[in-house]
Amino acid sequence: MSNDPWKGLAEGNMRRVDAQGKHDFFWATVENKAPALLMGLGPEAEMVADLPALKNIVVQFRTVNGRALVISLLDNAHREIFETLCRDIVTAAECAPDQSAALDRVIRRTRRWHFLLKGGSSEGLSKEEQRGLVGELAFLREISTHVSPETAIEGWTGPEGAAKDFEFPAACIEVKARRGAAKPYVRISSEDQLSDVTGQLLFLRVYDVDSAVIPEGDNLHGHVENTVVLFEDYPDCLNVLEERLEAVGYERGHDYEKRRWIVGTCRTFAVADGFPRITPPLTSGVHHVTYAIDLTECTDFITEFEPGILAGEV
Repeated sequence: MSNDPWKGLAEGNMRRVDAQGKHDFFWATVENKAPALLMGLGPEAEMVADLPALKNIVVQFRTVNGRALVISLLDNAHREIFETLCRDIVTAAECAPDQSAALDRVIRRTRRWHFLLKGGSSEGLSKEEQRGLVGELAFLREISTHVSPETAIEGWTGPEGAAKDFEFPAACIEVKARRGAAKPYVRISSEDQLSDVTGQLLFLRVYDVDSAVIPEGDNLHGHVENTVVLFEDYPDCLNVLEERLEAVGYERGHDYEKRRWIVGTCRTFAVADGFPRITPPLTSGVHHVTYAIDLTECTDFITEFEPGILAGEV
């Protein structure tokens, strides 16, 4: 940022973010000269018990010239990105019609930045890792309109190290993303990925996901935000979603601005007897198998995906 909003603010002092703003937001400096964003609250404001818990950030209700919500930074190394967070929060809240709605937006927006300041690799996800994540998010968004938010997000088990990307009571789904113009192959990364699960149906869902360095379309951040918005009314689900994103290595601080991702057609294959795959038991001494499947050899297994299958309703 070009102008540090906390510059010249002595500890305990504050200045209004926007003199013409609808709500009472202030840049403030709190204990240990920590930069903070303060939202002044009226006596009627409801004190929410479940405040976001973020690394390097403290979110708390305090008495500062009256009641206030204070968001302060613990690690000054993240000062610039903290300013970005604060400005984003204020922008979202200023659209709210009243203070109660503004406070709700502040808390929601803060949750959406849950892992922004946690640190980590500076390189970010590779191109193919981004492609894979875009595909999984596309499927997550699709099913979230048919099952409960809790069922949808808890079913995304791949980031936790499960053999399948999605696991539900009656079905498992392995999601693959491939370049639309590429040879019709998908790579399977283990012998367990397409192995049968007792009592559950198994499907392979293949998305055509293409990328281009163009100004139009959604970059990786856009695909993430399009997914986050579906869960922002459900704090527990949103926390799980952020944990899953962290587990796959996604961080909002990484630069994914230029590359756009376009999700095209998708096909669903019923993985059953006769489907080309390698599964346990393997020959003694053989482990960690990876292989490719030629999708042109799987046309007999193409099926329509019915979301009711996830709960065993179909």
